[in-house]
Formats: sequence, C-alpha cells, structure tokens
Amino acid sequence: MTEREKMIAGELYDPGDTELVADRKRVQALLRDYNTTIFGDLGRTELLSSVLAGIGEGTEVRAPVHMDYGFNVTLGARVFLNHGCILLDVCAIAIGDDTQVGPYCQILAADHPRDRATRDKGLENGRPVTIGRSVWIGGGAIILPGVTVGDGANIGAGAVVTKDVAEGATVVGNPARPLVRGGITD
Repeated sequence: MTEREKMIAGELYDPGDTELVADRKRVQALLRDYNTTIFGDLGRTELLSSVLAGIGEGTEVRAPVHMDYGFNVTLGARVFLNHGCILLDVCAIAIGDDTQVGPYCQILAADHPRDRATRDKGLENGRPVTIGRSVWIGGGAIILPGVTVGDGANIGAGAVVTKDVAEGATVVGNPARPLVRGGITD
C-alpha cells in the first residue's frame, strides 16, 4: 500500500511521503488562487471543482477556505460554507445537500496516535467525517475525526462535536451534548 492509500484508509501513514507532500503543495496553490477570488469571478467554480472530489449544483464556498488535500472532500448540492472554514481531509469528508456551515468551522478527519512512541515516529492517521443533509453548523464549531452528523441536525456555534449526532438533534457546548428544553431532549 502507498502512504496515500494508507492515509485514505485511516491507517497509520507517513505525512512526509513525497507523493503526499506534492498533493498538499498542489491544493495549497489551487486554494491560494481560489482564496483571491470573489463571488461571480470567472473560473472560480472550475478552480474549486479541480480541488474537490465532488461538488453539487448551487454549492457556495466563501473564501478563504483551507484543506489538506481536497481530493477527499465531497460537497452535495446547495451546500454553503462560510468564510474561514478548515477541512483537514486526510480521510473522506462528505457534506450532504442543503447543509449550511458557519464561518470559521473546522471539520477534522485528521488525527494523531494517542501513544507517544507512535507519535514520535512522525506517523499520523485519520477517520472519515460524514455530515448529512440539511444540517446547520454554527460559526466556530469543530467536528472531530470519525464523527457522523445525521440529517437535519443542528450544531450550536462554538460546539466541539466529539461523538455522532443523531438525525434531527440539536447539540451545543464543549463537548457537544444534546440541547435540553423543559426536560425534553431535542
């Protein structure tokens, strides 16, 4: 297996691998160009399409946006990513149709081993992140590796999502927990 294949599979990999370094340089250059554009500029959509694994009709990504690789990110139709979003896509990041992501959100598929000896070897790993359809994510929220957010869920501004979020649930806080109103959990 190549280091790229290991990375995408969520296994330990060497981020200093020459292919991965070249992949990161490529996306950094493309996003540098994208991040200097504004809505309506010619070629803007094509530039973003050349970065991502897939992008649906009517999707808007406001600059600046930052990614590790881009080729692991799929955005559905009518997705909205506000300014300053970070998508660390060492594994797949999939965002469903009609989802809205507030400014300065971080969606992190990138992870690191918990044991010191493995970290000291410079190895990394990741876990995919899946965000369903019609999800609302408030500004500054952080979605951690391996999390799945169900359709129609709401993530409060500044929430740190460490666990899966059920369909239709509203979570807030750090760590994010279901919002309780009048003794009833959303």
